[in-house]
Amino acid sequence: MNRRFIFKLAGAAGLTALIAGCTPMMTANEPDIVDIAASAGQFTTLVAAVQAAGLVDTLKSDGPFTVFAPTDAAFAALPAGTVETLLRPENRDQLVSILTYHVVPGAVTADQLVGQRLAVATVQGQNVHVDGRHGVRVNDSTVIQADIIASNGVIHVIDKVLLPR
Repeated sequence: MNRRFIFKLAGAAGLTALIAGCTPMMTANEPDIVDIAASAGQFTTLVAAVQAAGLVDTLKSDGPFTVFAPTDAAFAALPAGTVETLLRPENRDQLVSILTYHVVPGAVTADQLVGQRLAVATVQGQNVHVDGRHGVRVNDSTVIQADIIASNGVIHVIDKVLLPR
């Protein structure tokens, strides 16, 4: 894991602590974000990418994190060869950047977003634009299933892969 990523996680710790104090979480013996994604059956590409990027331990840590999780269908909609190229070891930094762009520090549930338009800082460092006025949209993706609660955060299933600018 590169140092810049570690510093971003550390810098988000204050915000994470604030949000964690306001958000109910499951107990530590409940499944975490990675466990839920691995067992769901619709995130095999995401789980493979998290493994290739070396982010499993991070996403199994205490968090809390909010993950906007693209489905396998969302990854399949990318141009042909994109996923395979990103999974190559020489493209690990780019893969880490894309995956961490899907993660927000803290546990944010859909009810906290209703009626709001926000620019939210991701772990990657850039903002995603969240629009909770008519359902919940993140950039140009739609949350198709919200509030899957894990022991270390929240998963929102999205229909498109988010790509940093």
